[in-house]
Amino acid sequence: MYAATTTQPIAATDYPAVAETPREAAPGSEPPPVLSSAAAATKTISLQFLLVVLGVVAFVYFARPVVLPVFLACMAGMTLKPLIRWLAYCHIRPPFAAVIVLSVLMTVVGVGFYHLWRPAMTWVNDAPEHMTQLRQRVQTIFPRGARITQAAAAVNNLGATEAEKKAEQTKAPTVEVKDNRGTSSLMNWTGTFLAGVGETLVLLYLLLASGDLFLQKLVHVMPTLSDKKRAVEISHEIQQNISNYLFSVTLINIGLGMVVSGGLYFLGVPNAALWGILVAVFNFVPYFGPVAGVFLLASVGLLTFDTLWMGLLPPAWYLLLHLLEANFITPVLLGRRFTLNPVVIFVSLIFWTWLWGVPGALLSVPILVSIKVICDRVPSMSHVSELLSR
Repeated sequence: MYAATTTQPIAATDYPAVAETPREAAPGSEPPPVLSSAAAATKTISLQFLLVVLGVVAFVYFARPVVLPVFLACMAGMTLKPLIRWLAYCHIRPPFAAVIVLSVLMTVVGVGFYHLWRPAMTWVNDAPEHMTQLRQRVQTIFPRGARITQAAAAVNNLGATEAEKKAEQTKAPTVEVKDNRGTSSLMNWTGTFLAGVGETLVLLYLLLASGDLFLQKLVHVMPTLSDKKRAVEISHEIQQNISNYLFSVTLINIGLGMVVSGGLYFLGVPNAALWGILVAVFNFVPYFGPVAGVFLLASVGLLTFDTLWMGLLPPAWYLLLHLLEANFITPVLLGRRFTLNPVVIFVSLIFWTWLWGVPGALLSVPILVSIKVICDRVPSMSHVSELLSR
């Protein structure tokens, strides 16, 4: 006999749970709402970031008379901060230490200007005569170039009669100056420059005299302990890197200018100290500065000496020293900490030069170093740090 069995309905929960997988959207169908909202949010964030960057660039460009002295004072303050700390170890308070440092700095700059102002102004006043002499000297050294110039002038005069040529040569146009726009613009530029220098010096003194007041305020406003530690680390690292970079580069360029001046003096170039100081200042600007120094010393050499090989000795001397400095001395003194991507340095140089002119060119590398330090310390910006590194 068969045992009696009863049949009971099986509940749906008795089957094993199977996870549902999302189906792929058919071609031509609309994406799921979640994906659409995420893509829209990403586009919105990217657009907001782009608008913020453009707004900051526009603000920095149009607010240059206000922002530029602040940047210059901050960079100079970071450079001179170790001297303030060293004087603090000697029991000199920061306000008095700032007075001492700025007094010594302004005295050195004033003495340099006093000794170099007269030869510099003499050379500037005689600049038209020097340009004429330089053109004649180049035509004498390169006679083929002079022949090409004469041939081009002859081509321009084709078809003119002898009477027309004589009339063109004897024609002496009279130019009457009725306004003083050039003088007024020069006076305005000088006033703006002096005002900017005064603002920078006053702000620099306040930054040096305040000590670590701004860092303390920054730490105080941070919400968490980790944010406070990170702010202190980033501030100290930026200050140390900028100070080491600018102080080391300044010493390197001073030494370069002295060696260049000594070589020019032994070659018999007049005003050798002036040209040495100029190439030392040019050397602060990457890429374009050394090129300008080579062209400057080439012009001075051709004006000083009669032969071509003697005229090329001054630029050759500077170029040799610059190659030694750029490939051996600077990498050894600065180390791997300041190895930045050359392409990024060049782009930064072009951007800040367009934005602020010559001061922007001088500040391009320190600003880039500061950005790299911040990106190294912030994990979300590590990809930017990788882009800036060599």
